[in-house]
Amino acid sequence: MADEGVLIKKALKEDQLVFGTDRTVKLLKQGQLKKVYYSINCPESLVAELEHYGKLAGVEVVRLNKPNNELGTFCKKPFSINVLGLR
Repeated sequence: MADEGVLIKKALKEDQLVFGTDRTVKLLKQGQLKKVYYSINCPESLVAELEHYGKLAGVEVVRLNKPNNELGTFCKKPFSINVLGLR
C-alpha cells in the first residue's frame, strides 16, 4: 500500500479520484479510468465485476490492504469507501 498510498494521495490532491461503486463501474465501462482500487473487504461479486470490466478496458484493478472504513479515513472522507477509480 505504500506506493499505492502515495499515488492515491497525489491523485486526491489533483482531484483525479472517483469515489463509489456506481460511478467507478460506469467510467470503467466507458474506458475513462487508468486504474481501479478496491478495499480488502469489498464483496467478491463486486470484485469479479471490477476485474471483468477492467480486463475488457485494459485497466489495472488493484486490491488494497485496507478495509473500506480505513480507506474512507485515508481519503479524508466521512464515509466508507469500497471502490476508487483513478482518472
